[in-house]
Amino acid sequence: MNRRGRLVLGVLGAAVVGVLLWEGYKAVGDPDGTVLFGTRVLPRTDDAAMPHVWTILSRFGEPELAGGHPIWLVVLQACLFTLRSVAIGFVAGGLVGLLLAVLMQRLRVVERGLLPYVILSQTVPLIALAPVIAGWGGRLSIGTYPWQPWMSVTVIAMYLAFFPVAVGMLRGLQSPAPIAEELMRSYAAGWWQTLVKLRLPASTPYLFPALRLAAAAAVVGAVVGEISMGTRGGVGRLVIEYSREATTDPAKVFTAMIGAAALGLAVAGVVGLSEFLVGRRRVRA
Repeated sequence: MNRRGRLVLGVLGAAVVGVLLWEGYKAVGDPDGTVLFGTRVLPRTDDAAMPHVWTILSRFGEPELAGGHPIWLVVLQACLFTLRSVAIGFVAGGLVGLLLAVLMQRLRVVERGLLPYVILSQTVPLIALAPVIAGWGGRLSIGTYPWQPWMSVTVIAMYLAFFPVAVGMLRGLQSPAPIAEELMRSYAAGWWQTLVKLRLPASTPYLFPALRLAAAAAVVGAVVGEISMGTRGGVGRLVIEYSREATTDPAKVFTAMIGAAALGLAVAGVVGLSEFLVGRRRVRA
């Protein structure tokens, strides 16, 4: 079985295991949840908290509201709206991370001074950061085009996406063996030639895992940003709106959550496909 077949089989197997765990716990778990020392450590298993998997899946084919569009279409449109922020934030964050990695590799003093702050930046809670970015964005404009709420969501997605690329690429750029660097110096290769011909190719095994993490982080940032700032149209806002109906229509809440998870898998899948194509090209070369 080739790599693609193993990947498909692994994804299907993980989905089956997840469904079995969900339904298995629902079958044997306490409807009021498992309580240990007065604290609920496992969730309730009643239909209001844990609907059956087939109930959730069947809800996708039903109208969101009476006489409205089917809920799968509403979730799909919301995911496509969020995808814009994810894509722009992912690309911008990747470029910022790459530039920071190159700068830190080039100047050791920059690495020592900047890397701690790059790591520290990821400890800031998004719930606290989102209103600040939204406030700043409200005072900005791009020429005559006013700042839009989705742009603030894009900034949050970029903020989370740049970190794994910066750290991963820094490690990749520093990965060539000393003997390889000495060989480039013996050829009188400058810093730029060494970067292009040695360091960037050597960093490829580190780049794509970092990009997969950045893609997932961009989705999380976009969804959390939409939830925190109340941006309408995206899947994050859909999660909030559907959560208000959790008591009367619990399966509806999970449709938005599945949509957000599917968006993350789709973006990570695009990165994985790019890695596969680049790998094939390198093998042919």
